[in-house]
Amino acid sequence: MRIAILGSGAVGGYFGAKLARAGHDVTFIARRAHLDAIRARGLSVRSPHGEFLVRAPAEDDPRKVGVVDLVLFAVKTYDDDTALPLLRPLTGAQTTVLPLQNGVEAAEHVAAIVGAERTLGATTYIGTALEAPGVIVQTGLYHRIVMGEWFGTGDRVSARVARLGEALAGADIEVELAADARVPVWEKFIYLAPMGGLAAAARQPAGVIWNDPALRAQFLAGVQEVEAVARAEGLAVAANMAERVTAYMGGVAPEMRPSMLLDLTAGKPLELEALQGAVVRRGAARGVPTPVMATLYAVLKPYAAGRSGQADA
Repeated sequence: MRIAILGSGAVGGYFGAKLARAGHDVTFIARRAHLDAIRARGLSVRSPHGEFLVRAPAEDDPRKVGVVDLVLFAVKTYDDDTALPLLRPLTGAQTTVLPLQNGVEAAEHVAAIVGAERTLGATTYIGTALEAPGVIVQTGLYHRIVMGEWFGTGDRVSARVARLGEALAGADIEVELAADARVPVWEKFIYLAPMGGLAAAARQPAGVIWNDPALRAQFLAGVQEVEAVARAEGLAVAANMAERVTAYMGGVAPEMRPSMLLDLTAGKPLELEALQGAVVRRGAARGVPTPVMATLYAVLKPYAAGRSGQADA
């Protein structure tokens, strides 16, 4: 399979390296020092599952790559304005684009560029970091992609999702296939949007949020708000989402710092519009009150552009 990784950082680079190691024709699209490192030394992955190095083509211009069978779209959502148009030279009639981004709007944004018929939906469960240009470190054991159709969903996994799932599994990637990708994506979002926002607003890791009664109460109230928006949009998310989130938090390492907190403390832009902003906008459109999420959105708004917009960074 001919594959392009658009967004070859910690997440896209990791999955792209797995696919390249399995023998697929993978091209990494990267920039600056990371691009130079991949070209000069290859892409190195350090993981609890083992270490490996792959040597594969790397480009900064998708027009030099051309049409591929699969695009993994793994840029940060705050780069969408410049990254989404880069999909066009990579996509043909038979191309599939798999967005690996936070939030619940990625497939909609991708489809606006390449068409709904070329777009799947997905979410990932993985902890990775770009330790240095050309070096990705996996910080946990999970390396799972949950994916399925986003548009025109049915009651069973589609044939193209099954074929893609087989290819990913053959590259030693944990894969879960869904008939309707919107459900698992929203189920992750119900946890992620309030936890990321509250951790960033409080400048505290997950353990502090969960073990402080006041912070825990606000987190769970945020979970309920996002769940209410999902149900208002007609998504059949699990009936016991609060219990699921509670059970999940019981197993989270206390020192776990959501990506939004990491980005904030590093002075980077925030995925605010894709997470808290999406809850507020979609809740307003459906008449669902979201006071906790709206407060988190307002508190973090001055930091959305990164260090240049921060008052105390």
